[in-house]
Amino acid sequence: MQRTPAITSRESGMDVPVSPEIRRRRKRRRWMFGGAAVAALALITFGLSRLQPAVPSIERGTLLMDTVKRGEMLREVHGNGTLVPEDIRWISTANAGRVGQILVLPGARVESNTVLVELSNPEVEQAAFDAEWALKAAEANSANLHVQLDSQKLTQESAVATAEANYSAAQLDYDVNADLAKSGLVPALTLKESKAKAEELSKLFEIEKKRLEIGEDAAKAQLAAQEATVSQLRAQLALKRHLVDALKVRAGMDGILQRYGALTESTPFQEGQQLAAGAIVARVANQAKLKAVVKIAEMQVRDIAFNQLAQIDTRNGIVPGHVVRIDPAAENGTVTVDVALDAPLPKGARPDLSIDGTIELERLENVLYVGRPVQGQADTKVGLFKVVEGGNGAVRVPVRLGRSSVTTIEVVEGLQVGDQVILSDMSQWDASDRVRLN
Repeated sequence: MQRTPAITSRESGMDVPVSPEIRRRRKRRRWMFGGAAVAALALITFGLSRLQPAVPSIERGTLLMDTVKRGEMLREVHGNGTLVPEDIRWISTANAGRVGQILVLPGARVESNTVLVELSNPEVEQAAFDAEWALKAAEANSANLHVQLDSQKLTQESAVATAEANYSAAQLDYDVNADLAKSGLVPALTLKESKAKAEELSKLFEIEKKRLEIGEDAAKAQLAAQEATVSQLRAQLALKRHLVDALKVRAGMDGILQRYGALTESTPFQEGQQLAAGAIVARVANQAKLKAVVKIAEMQVRDIAFNQLAQIDTRNGIVPGHVVRIDPAAENGTVTVDVALDAPLPKGARPDLSIDGTIELERLENVLYVGRPVQGQADTKVGLFKVVEGGNGAVRVPVRLGRSSVTTIEVVEGLQVGDQVILSDMSQWDASDRVRLN
């Protein structure tokens, strides 16, 4: 027969057998304690899950705020740019040549006839020399032709005079014979012979006169042809001399020599360098009259129009102006807008000086507006933090924005006059609809 092992107790310092009832009560107590612990843990977990996250705190002094207002709102667009001369001239070579001497350095004031660079080209100089001698030969031929034609004219005039004299003598002889024939002193045959001779010499006289006239016309035609040849050679010589003179590259206008070479060239040319025909030599600008070239974001340029007022900040003063040109094409997300300056520039202003330009678009009357938030774009709906609790907190509210300017933006709905909102970037608190302001 199998025995059940006895359970003993050491509470009295000696082994005492424990009854089955006591064992059941102890087991039941352990189960109760375990269940209570599990229930308490579940209640704690549920309570923690229902707790709201802690409201984040922000230092008030680190935030940019503004108060909603109603009234006139000035719409403007802003962009960066540079001052550019209105009158710029790029100087290029008329023909190829080697740089012989650079006479003027960039930054110097020049006049239209100032020689900047001297080039050398033996072929151009030889062509001018050949053209000069060709002209001299043609002029000599022209002079010789004049002499020949004058001699021919004199010969023909002599022939005409001889023919006229012969005709006059024959006519006189005929007249005498005619008078004598009336008295019967001259036979009829002699009279007929003298008459025929006079008529013949009359015809020869007319022929010689026509030859003289034709000779004069022919002489004029020959002289005109020769003169045309001389004029052509004279023009060629003038062109060749111009090309030789063009080897001395001049400024072409009064102004400041800004640079040598094209803008695409990192370094200007040097003495001894060969330049091709039509190569850019220098840029000269009239610095007395500058304009502002402002780069405006492509999305903001749609409201810009001609003659709109502008303010140009040269960082040494603000100069008023107006829009005179809007580039029809965009480049790298911006559109170039030219602004003519309506007042003298401050001292120190020069081409390529960096400037800030602000263009006035329109004035909106009686609108609700506020300072432009960091993430606020025109015609969008955003969540802005409105200050509440007397300035100790802020809650996120949906706001519909309208037309925008450089520093302000129209409020369509969601805010009222006097509401104070946070304009700073609050994207790091996107998970919270409320913040505490310290």
